[in-house]
Amino acid sequence: MAGRRRSLGRQFGWLWAAYGVSTVGTMLAFDAFPLIAILVLHAGPAAVSALAAAGLAVGTVLAVPLGPWVEFRAKRSVMVTMDLIRFAAVLSIPAAFALGLLGFAQLLVVSVVVGVADIAFRAASGAHLKALVAPEDLLIANGRFESTSWTATMTGPPLGGFAIGAFGPMTTVTADAVSYLLSALGIRAIGGKEAPPPTRGGTSARLRRGELLEGWRHILTHPSLRPLLFNTILVNGLIMTTAPLLATLMLGSLGFAPWQYGLAFGAPCIGGLIGSRLARRLVVRFGQRRVLLASGALRACWVPWLALVGPGAGGLVLVVTVELGLITSCGIFNPVFATYRLEQTGTDRVARMLSAWTVTSKATIALLTALGGVLAGLTGPRTAIVVAGVLMLATPLLLPRTARTPTHDAVPAVVAD
Repeated sequence: MAGRRRSLGRQFGWLWAAYGVSTVGTMLAFDAFPLIAILVLHAGPAAVSALAAAGLAVGTVLAVPLGPWVEFRAKRSVMVTMDLIRFAAVLSIPAAFALGLLGFAQLLVVSVVVGVADIAFRAASGAHLKALVAPEDLLIANGRFESTSWTATMTGPPLGGFAIGAFGPMTTVTADAVSYLLSALGIRAIGGKEAPPPTRGGTSARLRRGELLEGWRHILTHPSLRPLLFNTILVNGLIMTTAPLLATLMLGSLGFAPWQYGLAFGAPCIGGLIGSRLARRLVVRFGQRRVLLASGALRACWVPWLALVGPGAGGLVLVVTVELGLITSCGIFNPVFATYRLEQTGTDRVARMLSAWTVTSKATIALLTALGGVLAGLTGPRTAIVVAGVLMLATPLLLPRTARTPTHDAVPAVVAD
């Protein structure tokens, strides 16, 4: 029955639980580092911006060699190791604060370490998911991850804001650290025998040089993944570029209260739940290709309207409506896209592909966010949002016209209409 939740087994249940607890912890501590820099270390706007940019940019560069490293290792061991590294790094912040030793440099280092570990964890978890569930269940699994992510995004920041106000910013950072430890325990509880990682062949030194770029080579030579890469990194980058611009506009000249700003971005996350629940039903009815193209194009239609936001209730309703449409579109697109990306990549290069994709995406977000800030400084945030919106309208041109391509592992095709 369509309304009955399908079980994907105990092992997936533990993986899902581990993902859920770490995602909730991350959302509880959303923006905790900038708040600590401002409230505890009394850092100025330039230092806070440097904290966000440095963690993203440096972490992305350091993560480039991680794809090959993850590929040829047991994925659960990599995930547990990355969780423990993030646990120790994040927990060092409240520990240093308690000892009176916390400094801005430590926030920078922890931000970089967490960023690198996050990329490695994502690469390993995506590769492990493909090996853990049946091909026909990949979309269901990705839909559940997507719904969990949006649930955490909807509830975590408000609860985290309350906890910070009541107990201080170190509370949510500590909760974030503990969530990584619980995630590691959940992954250890998966049990059973893990599929062996792919093995190297030939001369290892020569292969390592080639392996560094294998993820990008696979993406850029694939007729569908190549345009999908350019589409998704631009869409995500432009969405992230508008976030600080809209915050400056709403909390500055338009005079919205912080709780109104939080409501404008928290409430629409229900669209992510709706979209992720609809994704599989839409694929069954219309086919993966049509859903991928339609939802991918629909994501591009919303951002330009944000430039029209005004003061008062009307402006708040506009932002909530636009964000609801955008997030619902993303909630449909993301699990379908994530499933297709795994289907079109052989098990011997999934980790490298995912690592290359994440590195490219994070680097693009950092670049576009910086450029958006410069443009806003020259022309104002509203003009910068207009430019981002116009560029967003062009992104559907980068979607692949067809999504039927041969897979590397003879995965049963669910791509055709």
